[in-house]
Amino acid sequence: PTQRVGGKPVDGFKKVAHSRPMLSLDNAYNEAELRAWEVRVRAGLVGGDEVRYTCELKLDGLSLALHYTSEPKSGLRLERGLTRGDGTTGEDVTSNVRTIRSIPLNLSTERLRVAGLEGVGGFEVRGECVMPQAAFRKLNAEREAAGQAPAANPRNAAAGTIRTLEPNVVAQRRLDFYAYFLLSGAGSERAGEMLLGSQEAALEALGRMGMRVNPQVTTVDSIEAVLEFIARCEPLRETLGYEIDGVVVKVDAVSQQRRLGFTGKAPRWAIAYKFAAQAGVTQLDGVLFQVGRTGKVTPVAKLRPVAIGGTTVARATLHNADEIARLGVKIGDFVSVERGGDVIPKITGVVLDQARGMEEIVFPGECPACGSGLVREEGEVDWRCVNASCPARLREELIHFGARGVMNIEGLGKAMVGQLLGQVGEGVSGSELLPPTITLDSVLRDYGAPEFEAKVSEAGVPVTSGRLVLVRSLADLYWLRKEQLVALDRVGEKTAQALLDEIARSKKAPLARLLLGLGMRFVGTRTAGLLAEHFGSMDALMTASVDELTRVNEVGPKVAEAVWEWFAEPRNVALIERLREAELTFTAEKRVTTTTLEGKIFVLTGTLPTLTREVAKERIEAAGGRVSGTVSKTTSYVVAGEDAGSKLEKARGLGVEVVDEAGLLGLLGAGRA
Repeated sequence: PTQRVGGKPVDGFKKVAHSRPMLSLDNAYNEAELRAWEVRVRAGLVGGDEVRYTCELKLDGLSLALHYTSEPKSGLRLERGLTRGDGTTGEDVTSNVRTIRSIPLNLSTERLRVAGLEGVGGFEVRGECVMPQAAFRKLNAEREAAGQAPAANPRNAAAGTIRTLEPNVVAQRRLDFYAYFLLSGAGSERAGEMLLGSQEAALEALGRMGMRVNPQVTTVDSIEAVLEFIARCEPLRETLGYEIDGVVVKVDAVSQQRRLGFTGKAPRWAIAYKFAAQAGVTQLDGVLFQVGRTGKVTPVAKLRPVAIGGTTVARATLHNADEIARLGVKIGDFVSVERGGDVIPKITGVVLDQARGMEEIVFPGECPACGSGLVREEGEVDWRCVNASCPARLREELIHFGARGVMNIEGLGKAMVGQLLGQVGEGVSGSELLPPTITLDSVLRDYGAPEFEAKVSEAGVPVTSGRLVLVRSLADLYWLRKEQLVALDRVGEKTAQALLDEIARSKKAPLARLLLGLGMRFVGTRTAGLLAEHFGSMDALMTASVDELTRVNEVGPKVAEAVWEWFAEPRNVALIERLREAELTFTAEKRVTTTTLEGKIFVLTGTLPTLTREVAKERIEAAGGRVSGTVSKTTSYVVAGEDAGSKLEKARGLGVEVVDEAGLLGLLGAGRA
């Protein structure tokens, strides 16, 4: 017990790289999408292979990775606990993890023997940390008694708790942990890979060694049985005592998981089936118009607060002007609200048997933040502000730039961004920004309220807020000084220095992350990575033509045009030059490509001796070839490994040349085609 609660608050959380990425899962929202996933699974495996599926509840909490290392003569001990972070790097929250009573601090040799893991030198356990509903209600009662706003939902409360700097506080919140993955330890040759041969075996071993494993789990051999499990579990969500939002379905055999591999963000061998959205009825009090980082203007409904699935909902998206017209909704209407995917609230309809509102919702013709005229491009449903200097756009750009999956600048959240921009509130609508009469160009970027007031006085502009604008572009982050930051509200020297350290560290972020952070339309994580890999430098990408951009794998004309237009904008070129001056990472390891196999189509089947499918595919594509999932008369080669099945037979029937891994390597090396 004395090891459970650390009395001394910690200064902050160190960032640590994960043994392998903690990826998200693709989602299915109905039976058809789940069956489509199964078709993809079977297509990715050898025809005729038996496939079993392990089904587990999808707990609504936060992911943790626990590292256990050898303790001489006494088994294993908990060495480290990490949050998911951005999926690649997490925060070391070991001091807080130790206070969670469902996490063993030590695993004795006897426990390991019972689990069939005797002699294992260490391993990693991944699972979900949740706040039980009873603990959540107790927390909110305490917050309300103290005059504080209640926490929104158990998931957010759990995430906030695990990052609390005082372990004593964490211990009082009574968090729980459910284990679901067992991986090889950091010291082994296969660190980060599945330790046992199946997910079912891993869950059994975790339970036997004393880890808490959710009892609602089954392994089945058909998608029909998966659907039956889902149907049984959905009614349980109100009775379990903790939040769930679906069922996770995994291919059970680890050998099959390896063959299926991963996409850029999720495993192909697992999917999350999301339960139907939870809904409620409330009244629409008004509409705000929010400006996003691409200039898109989104109507946001202001609702009478309503509890839906453990969350108090006071805002919901109305998507766009067309959706408002389709719903026929007016201010004052009673509306049905759903948490889409149990996360994003949206209005799904008007309750016609309730009193109707009388005030029409008028979509603005001008940007609510800067007053510029809105533009709607042909073929699109969204209205956009095209003013590159719009303060609302800049706010969203900064928040996106600092996000975990982008430049990962801890501390650059909404409140801090608002202060850096001199904004009064969070900038949901134009009325919460500085008055348009105080423009971004009319204030000093440098520190000092007297200088600020003198500048706007010179320009004949009234000073109504007395707030400084410290940042006018993404690049300005890299010229911030501590004395500027400590002049802001509720920012001390420690907080200021921590933010400056995070900003400096972000300079080392890879080029792909920087491209993602620039906020080009249609450029997400996958596309940013492909662009960085193909061009190898910011300069090469900047000077690429639309035609050159379309030659990048998976980049079509629409994306290529958007990227070219972004770099054709002088303001963006100036931004790039300032980022260069700040010494951010402008180069990447360029994917070496040849024309050795240009025009050749390959089909991979079975398990190759040394190459995974992902590596084989990458090497073929780097040599100019293309990988297909089906065998046809146009197939050039079938690469067959162990347990090759129907694709191999079809290739022989069509007279397609079959090669093994050695043959493929010969093609890649010698250029035979």
